[in-house]
Amino acid sequence: MADVFFDLRKRSYLNQEGADRPLKSPVPHATLVKARQYRLSRIRRQLLQADCAAILLYDPINIRYALDVTNMQVWTAHNAMRYALIFADGPAIMFEFEGCHHLCEGYEGIDEIRRSIPWLFMSVSNLTSERVTKWGDEIADLMRTHGAGNQRLAIDKLEPPGLKTLESQGIEYVDGHELTELARSIKSEDEISLMRWTIRVAQAGMARIYENSVPGRTEQELWAELHYENARSGGEWLETRLLTCGPRTNPWYQECSDTECQLGEMISFDTDMIGPYGYCADLSRSWTCGYTKMTAKQSELYAIALDQVQHNFSIIKPGMSFREFNEKSWQIPQKHQPYRYSLAAHGVGMADEWPVIPLHPDFEPNRSGRFEPGMVVCVESLMAEKGSESIKIEIQVLVTENGTERLDSFPFEKI
Repeated sequence: MADVFFDLRKRSYLNQEGADRPLKSPVPHATLVKARQYRLSRIRRQLLQADCAAILLYDPINIRYALDVTNMQVWTAHNAMRYALIFADGPAIMFEFEGCHHLCEGYEGIDEIRRSIPWLFMSVSNLTSERVTKWGDEIADLMRTHGAGNQRLAIDKLEPPGLKTLESQGIEYVDGHELTELARSIKSEDEISLMRWTIRVAQAGMARIYENSVPGRTEQELWAELHYENARSGGEWLETRLLTCGPRTNPWYQECSDTECQLGEMISFDTDMIGPYGYCADLSRSWTCGYTKMTAKQSELYAIALDQVQHNFSIIKPGMSFREFNEKSWQIPQKHQPYRYSLAAHGVGMADEWPVIPLHPDFEPNRSGRFEPGMVVCVESLMAEKGSESIKIEIQVLVTENGTERLDSFPFEKI
């Protein structure tokens, strides 16, 4: 068919050995070890700056960042069964639930492994009060032993009974969410090496989506191609299910379904992929089902979306305030604003992170912060209008001492 354009550049992102096999990371183990050391030092630096004796972590992504130890990450995100207590000037203690202590062995940053004390109703039923008291006694005792008289404890997230128990022991609560976000926001060179590999795996998954973007394939079948490449190449999970086609691309945020994609429809997606080493590849692309030439409207929207992303990428500079970025950012035309994305850029590391910079119609003038070397941000566009399909484009960008570097390289469409 003369109007069909299969982009061979995308095929090159599959396994370059020519075999349909998992991608194997070339990153040396020494790089991972240095990244672990750096990340733990970032947490401790934040504790010292906030005058906190320690931080109590329940969020599995924060535990992964600080100590790199994992255990059923998605399940423990909503079941508070394990936690870590890290002192600014003292030990890093991992509390793992029964039968899983062996998972914590061999990690350089972990000084002690203890059995966790779960106390939420799901795990202990009517024994919550008894268990939360026992849990609080242990945390308070460790604070007295290693806190050097400082009772300020940062906590990333905790249910109210736990907080009340700690406060009854004289412990002062400090918001640990802000501390962990600030710690995670600046990446080392070793972290960037790990992230580059996750992006490589994500782009192989995107190539699999592209190769299967033919009429009759369902949205769910296409989304499974990204899952497949991520899982077999050592990745972990996908944060969302954002792949839709045709009319289901607008409004955005509909999750993938058993809808079959039709020839010539736009297929738009956002990877939100937690890949190898726990790092996130957050990339978006749009193309036509069956590799057809875009219609006039599809081309118009695609060109506008690409202009927005490329302009906003081009103006990012180290030291630039988010307010200045907003003032100089690409201004979305009025007719597209009702269908706009909620933000222009956001941080990314082991998941979506601080900072979040809203799109210009939603930006608050008093929002603080600035781009700093070592930050990784995703620059985004969602472009649509009444009755149209949506075009989604997103790139992943490293802020350097001298400017920026785009970390992904998956081709855009020919329009």
